[in-house]
Amino acid sequence: MNESSKENTMPSIKLNDRGAEVRKLQLLLNSLLTPRPNLRVDGHFGQRTHQAVIAFQKGKGLTPDGQVGPKTRAALGLKSISVPIAAPVASSAPWMDIAIAELGVHEDLLPGQHNARIVEYHQTTTLKATDDETPWCSSFVNWVIKQSGRSGTNSAAAKSWLNWGVEVTSPTPGTIVVIKKKTPGFTQATGSSSGFHVGFFVSLSPSHIRLLGGNQANQVKYSNFPLSSYEVKGYRKPL
Repeated sequence: MNESSKENTMPSIKLNDRGAEVRKLQLLLNSLLTPRPNLRVDGHFGQRTHQAVIAFQKGKGLTPDGQVGPKTRAALGLKSISVPIAAPVASSAPWMDIAIAELGVHEDLLPGQHNARIVEYHQTTTLKATDDETPWCSSFVNWVIKQSGRSGTNSAAAKSWLNWGVEVTSPTPGTIVVIKKKTPGFTQATGSSSGFHVGFFVSLSPSHIRLLGGNQANQVKYSNFPLSSYEVKGYRKPL
């Protein structure tokens, strides 16, 4: 009996499915399987994703049916994904779906403990920090961009993104944004001592810029940054 035949409130994820949950699945399989399957995080449950699920199930002693039912979900730690309606995704910025799938990743508050996912973000930079206390907004952006099949800055410095890609004047959802706090000193909202922060553009109003980013109140989340306190230093997109 395969997992999909068991009663469950969440439907199985299976071959030919598409969407944000498939992207999250692909990210998890890339992180958890050895050797790494290097799945393209495109949200399409194709044959390579199907084979990776089977490999994961075999490794966990689960029925290798290639479908992500309740037991495989539990083994993966995969929860249902709810994408806020107020978060438009631009087709020209496919990495936004990858960033959205990371919503809720947060620092481990226990002394001496560090979230392995955030440490994984750090490994995409030359700093390669091994904790979740080192400022990680740039590490998060580098990780997301790398998962989309592109190259980032490889730097843990938020301002490094000012030299990446090309500058744009009219941002769209997914545009990379570098902001800087107008007053010096440590910034609690972003964990930054330099004042610089980088994230993905969501929206802009006369008073605020809304970003999806990492290390925003110690987690991956949407945040509104008041333009009275922050200056936009640049909008960037890939070459």
